[in-house]
Amino acid sequence: MMISVIIPVLHEAEQISDTLQALQSDASGVSYEVIIIDGDPAGKTIARISDESIVRLIAPRGRAVQMNEGAARASGDILLFLHADTILPKNAFSKIVNALDDGRFVGGAFDLGIANARLIFRLTAWCASLKHRLTRVPYGDQAIFLRRAYFESLGGYTAIPLMEDVEIMKRIKRRGDRIVIVPDPVATSSRKWEKDGVAYTILRNWIIQALYLFGVPAEKLVKYYYKE
Repeated sequence: MMISVIIPVLHEAEQISDTLQALQSDASGVSYEVIIIDGDPAGKTIARISDESIVRLIAPRGRAVQMNEGAARASGDILLFLHADTILPKNAFSKIVNALDDGRFVGGAFDLGIANARLIFRLTAWCASLKHRLTRVPYGDQAIFLRRAYFESLGGYTAIPLMEDVEIMKRIKRRGDRIVIVPDPVATSSRKWEKDGVAYTILRNWIIQALYLFGVPAEKLVKYYYKE
C-alpha cells in the first residue's frame, strides 16, 4: 500500500525541513509520496523545499481547503494528514498499514504527544489521548489517516475555518464506521500552548469544542481560537 502524506502549511519555512527529514525514517520500506499545500499566495514555505520529488501546491488559505487540494492530487491508497509542526513516531508508516490491514477500520490517528518535557505538557497529552480513545474523535495534530477511497466517499473535509477534524470524525461516527487510535504518540510542537499560555489554551480549546458540538458554527468560533 502507498501512503500520500498531505501537509498543509502557512508560514512554516523554519519548520518544514525538520518535518520532511523526519519522514525519511518513518517510511520503513513503505512506499509514500509527499504533497505540501501552501496557504500563502507567495509560497514562502514551499520555496524552501529543494526536493523535486515533493509535490508543491498553492491553495486558498484554510487547513480544510488545503488538505482537500492535496487529497485531490494524491495517488496513494492511504491519505495521511500531517501538521507541519508534528513529528510522527518511529516506523509510523508500517504501523498505519498494519492498522488498516484490519478491515474493521476506515482510518485512524496516533496518540497525542507534545514535544516538551514539562509536567503540564505530559499531563495535557495524557488527558487528551485518554479522551480521544474514549470518544474516537482525534484532533488533526494526531496525524489523522484515512483510506483514500473512503475519504472520497465522504466528500473530503468540510471547508470550515476551524474544527474540520472534529467535523469529519462526527460524519464517520454517524455512518457507523470505526477508526483506530494507534498507541504510539506523535511529537507535536508546544509552541501554540507556550505562545497563548498553557492554561488559557487548554480551557479555550475545551470551550470551543464544546460550543461546536452544541451547534455553534465554526465561522463564529474561529475568532476566539486565534489571538491575532
